[in-house]
Amino acid sequence: MVIIIQKEENFNEWYNEIVEKAELSDKRYPIKGMNVWTPYGWKIMRHIDTYIRQELDRTGHDEVCFPLLIPETEFKKEKDHIKGFDAEVYWVTHAGLNELDVRLVVRPTSETAMYPMFSLWVRSHTDLPLKIYQIVNTFRYETKQTRSFIRVREIHFFESHTCHDSEEDAQRQVEEDFVILERVMKKLCLPYSLLRRTDWDKFPGAYYTVGIDTAMPNGRTLQIGSIHHYRTNFSEPYNISFEDANGERRFVHQTTYGMSERLVGAVIGVHGDDKGLVLPPALAPIQAIIIPIISKGNADTVNNATQDLSRRLNDAGIRCQVDDRDERPGSKYFHWEIRGVPLRLELGMRDIENGLVTYARRNDGQKGTFAIADAEKEAESILDGIADAMLQAAWEKQRTAVQDVESLQDPPEKILRFGWCQEEECGHEIEDRFDLTLLGTPYNDDGYEGKCIVCGKATKKAGYAARSM
Repeated sequence: MVIIIQKEENFNEWYNEIVEKAELSDKRYPIKGMNVWTPYGWKIMRHIDTYIRQELDRTGHDEVCFPLLIPETEFKKEKDHIKGFDAEVYWVTHAGLNELDVRLVVRPTSETAMYPMFSLWVRSHTDLPLKIYQIVNTFRYETKQTRSFIRVREIHFFESHTCHDSEEDAQRQVEEDFVILERVMKKLCLPYSLLRRTDWDKFPGAYYTVGIDTAMPNGRTLQIGSIHHYRTNFSEPYNISFEDANGERRFVHQTTYGMSERLVGAVIGVHGDDKGLVLPPALAPIQAIIIPIISKGNADTVNNATQDLSRRLNDAGIRCQVDDRDERPGSKYFHWEIRGVPLRLELGMRDIENGLVTYARRNDGQKGTFAIADAEKEAESILDGIADAMLQAAWEKQRTAVQDVESLQDPPEKILRFGWCQEEECGHEIEDRFDLTLLGTPYNDDGYEGKCIVCGKATKKAGYAARSM
């Protein structure tokens, strides 16, 4: 089985082929956009969930699990929020044959589910900060063409929600979220940009939103997450207040941070090649695959040696498996290359006699040998080197995906950087006239100086725009 479509030739078709042939997801479930997680894809997602949990637990967040359904009465309390989601939500209107007195929303995100409970949990300044998270499925009616992991209607989703006694403490939480993001993205070997969204594109009800975007090989961007500062925009309608040290009641300031299964889509798109998937070692269900090289009369010796090597590597914490199927080695190479296994180890009679293991790195094809006696140390070192190389290569691609432009006529398929005065009128012209998505301005000042690409006014802010996935 080989990949028929080349990545550079047709990224969208290549992507669909990789998902199918690497057996990451099955889209044949009879509801469009609600796909089945197959075992290999689900193991990748579970590794991502594990790293997210580790970081949230490390920073003092507690995991919860809220109900799926939200009463319409609660959902409507924040007017901007419901306006932002009214075209995307699923409604439950009946229980059996009985029409419900209050319609129920199937969770598109969880602000309006959690915040009535927060108003019960938070009473005093001693209850703050409140930091919780959950990893659940959310549901949004996606009207565009669906694509596995990138545009789906049932979304595997991580969300953290925090409450603070001041705007300043909430801002400190946003800064902590950036550290959490950096540590998780290092595991995934994914680059990203932090762009403060426009007022018309921020999360419904937010004071401001920071989008987390990564560049895809077709020149488009994929938003893989977002971080929001709410001020008191939710706490006031939901009456989430506390008694401060002076006995006065005040509304809490809130933040949220969310990422989804789009992370899997980003890993596929950023790292994959014309042979298939390329997985960062931290995500790979199988980090090292051992291929026995058997010739007549030595099967038992080689098989015993490969099983012993597998046990040693697994005991050392390396996820390892032996492919002892009755197939030719070349067929096995293709099988595991498509699935993106980072490290292939080959062991034949000549290797055993010389005390060596032959290896091949999936990310760059580099080959070599190391001593069987040092297998644990050598395999770990190679996997670390693969991760470092993948991260470095991905960041270089992200940097070269951004292009400074002085005109938006016939824009290239890149992330475009240009002067923007931040006036809404100019922003809408950029989007409407040139069919681009204005991603916003850098969260951290990038030292830009120039003129607005629309009106010519001097500005020290760069705007970023692209076509999105």
